[in-house]
Amino acid sequence: MDLQNASGAAGVLVGHPFDTVKVRLQVQNVDRPLYRGTYHCFQSIVRQESMTGLYKGLGSPMMGLTFINAIVFGVQGNAMRRLGNDTPLNQFLAGAAAGALQSVICCPMELAKTRMQLQGLGERKSKQKLYKNSLDCLVRIYRKEGIRGINRGMVTTLVRETPGFGIYFLTYDVLTRSLGCEPDDPYMILKLLFAGGMSGIASWLSTYPVDVIKSRLQADGVGGRNRYSGIADCVRQSVRREGWRVFTHGLTSTLLRAFPVNATTFATVTLFLMYMRDGVVEDCESRPSLTAGPQQAQPSSL
Repeated sequence: MDLQNASGAAGVLVGHPFDTVKVRLQVQNVDRPLYRGTYHCFQSIVRQESMTGLYKGLGSPMMGLTFINAIVFGVQGNAMRRLGNDTPLNQFLAGAAAGALQSVICCPMELAKTRMQLQGLGERKSKQKLYKNSLDCLVRIYRKEGIRGINRGMVTTLVRETPGFGIYFLTYDVLTRSLGCEPDDPYMILKLLFAGGMSGIASWLSTYPVDVIKSRLQADGVGGRNRYSGIADCVRQSVRREGWRVFTHGLTSTLLRAFPVNATTFATVTLFLMYMRDGVVEDCESRPSLTAGPQQAQPSSL
């Protein structure tokens, strides 16, 4: 699915600067904060590290893009076929299954991304680079900490991705049904973009506190000292030091990124599948039918 991968790559390029800002705000030291908010973080990174500072860690999501898209949409599609009826509940279950399985790739990918994003803070050219690139980052972590090291944050990734993708596909299904996204609708693309963007926002809002904890666990030890002994300890220390607002750090940047990235991803995938389905139907109709008889239509979100 070259069109889908191209759309995903464009989404990563557009959204990565927002993700860098999100991670920096989530993990910064509250006693000596470098950034006052989303805009100040953007401004500081560009001024101190140039525009390339916003794209640190880009290689990791680019490398994992094809695999994650294949797993998410492949597993979700197969799960829906197994479940049978196209209902909102089944969309949630299929999405949750896809989210859980793609966590195997997503967790190490985001670990490398996070470590690269935090490398050389405030430096236009890093004086001492611990990692050359995302792959080198994973290799070094593996040599030092083994499999356990490159899967740091796996539990929080599963807790975030499983319900997150369930809500992602459920919201998209409900919105496309409500908006009436039919192939002959002149506003279909706009409706698909809106449904995809809102699905991304709903997904992030539902799981964002878990993402904050995941980022902090994956960034733990970057300064040379581990602060947290586990998930519960990270939650306890974060709330004690910063209050419950700690779970909203970086949320503005995340939502600014969520709408355009997910709008283009879902709209592209949906249009591609519709195009392929119509092509198959036309090809089949051009051949003599081997069996005759009425076919029962299945209710669908499209």
